[in-house]
Amino acid sequence: MIAEDRLAELRTIESKFNHLGVAVPDLQQAGEGFERLFGYKLIRGPYADPIQKVLVCFIGKPDTDLVIELVAPGGENSPISNYLKKSIGGYHACYEVPDLECAVRTAQSQGCLMIGEPVPAIAFDNRRICWLFTPMRLLIELVEQ
Repeated sequence: MIAEDRLAELRTIESKFNHLGVAVPDLQQAGEGFERLFGYKLIRGPYADPIQKVLVCFIGKPDTDLVIELVAPGGENSPISNYLKKSIGGYHACYEVPDLECAVRTAQSQGCLMIGEPVPAIAFDNRRICWLFTPMRLLIELVEQ
């Protein structure tokens, strides 16, 4: 018989926080605003991702591990446009996982809904990502290590 604490451990996803995603109408304007307000600098990007239909870049500060992914529409049918129409900025948290399939199965066993099949992402050197909605109505992105 498995102890209760071990059972709980088996139901969690092995992960490391990667970044917080923020929807913005314009990468350059938003980047400049974060720099003026908080001293954030461009870490990498920008990237155009035709699969996700977005433009992205990553910003941060040398004295902190927090990374923010600025995400702007990459065309007319970009899913980010819906967030911007609703005035939603911060909209997802991303976690890096060693085994994407295992993480998705674990998430689904805990009531998460997979939005689409895993796909390669340009911003992560074509490592696969997967989007899920949690039972708490949060959007999470999983990226394979």
